[in-house]
Amino acid sequence: MAKLALFITNLEGGGAERVLVTLANQFVHQGHQVDFLLAEKKGVYLKEVSPEVNLIDFGVRRMLRTLKPLQHYLRGESPDGLLSSLPYPNLFAVLAARLARMKTTVVVREANTPSFRIKQNPMKDKVFERLIIQFAYPHADYVVAVSKGVQQDLYRYRCIPEDRITLIYNPAYTQRLLQLRDEPVDHGWLTAGQPPVVLGVGRFDHQKDFATLMRAFALVRADRAARLLLLGEGPLRQELEALAQQLGITNEVSMPGFVENPFAYMRRAAVFVLSSHYEGFPNVLVQAMACGCPVVSTDCPSGPCEVLDNGRYGYLVPVGDAEGMAKAIKRVLDGIAPSVPEEWLLQFHEVHVAQQYLDRLLCRRSNSSNKKEVKIPCKK
Repeated sequence: MAKLALFITNLEGGGAERVLVTLANQFVHQGHQVDFLLAEKKGVYLKEVSPEVNLIDFGVRRMLRTLKPLQHYLRGESPDGLLSSLPYPNLFAVLAARLARMKTTVVVREANTPSFRIKQNPMKDKVFERLIIQFAYPHADYVVAVSKGVQQDLYRYRCIPEDRITLIYNPAYTQRLLQLRDEPVDHGWLTAGQPPVVLGVGRFDHQKDFATLMRAFALVRADRAARLLLLGEGPLRQELEALAQQLGITNEVSMPGFVENPFAYMRRAAVFVLSSHYEGFPNVLVQAMACGCPVVSTDCPSGPCEVLDNGRYGYLVPVGDAEGMAKAIKRVLDGIAPSVPEEWLLQFHEVHVAQQYLDRLLCRRSNSSNKKEVKIPCKK
């Protein structure tokens, strides 16, 4: 049994937060002792954390104030491995471990394509995030890239030894998803006899580009009955509502806000669409496929091309191309959509992914001569 620590700001809704919760639960399920360290103990995912995981609340709002309590924790508890995710937690995980002078293996997870994320930030954040990559990441024992695209992007910075950048896909395919996908949905559009629903899930911001999805849906709606359902919240809600009105599709668009169980919606939607400008690894594509929902995605950096095997298991369209997206959506609604074999999804399964993280956190480098078979419980 190993002692492991995971560190992030809080457990508000987000892909990185969900991934760490999934990993924490898997680690304790495999018999390890897990401390989940939070700057603030808050967020919708708190209730998904296993009762066997020890939640530790630093009780601070600013990440800078986590440095001392994180050092104190590392000196007092001396975990075998520390895993963090997102730029600021990654920075303070590396700083605290080096200042504490512990032998704890530090693994930082880069959840997005850094060069694209940095381009979208204000100037002060651009500079600070570059400094994190150039001066903090090289001092981590491993930097996890969540897709090949993220891995290649990190290589371009030329400051992190390449043998420390390791590719591990996200644990997007989980037993919990398989349970939740069959739960009832309280939305009248997803009942029998209703027009097909086009589904999008994510934060209403520039990265997710729901504006292009709306324009594509307007083209679809021009020649057939359909509805658009967007699950999420964010700063661009009012702009999206105004765009729906401008396009004349207000009555066919629903934006009910953040939904704790999007998988039940994926199970019942006719097509799932990812319209992003960029990603790190789009969990929602794997989740939609695992729920049996055909997918259309922009061929954005990074992840969709890998998840969909170069378009073999879903339609890939250019970023910002509303017409191309509309054509792909229509093809799915016409019943022209590829099936996804179970074997393809297993590489994203929580058991398989958790073992890869354990190999890094416990400094066990996998190779062909000593690799153990990872048995994954599955049901379709």
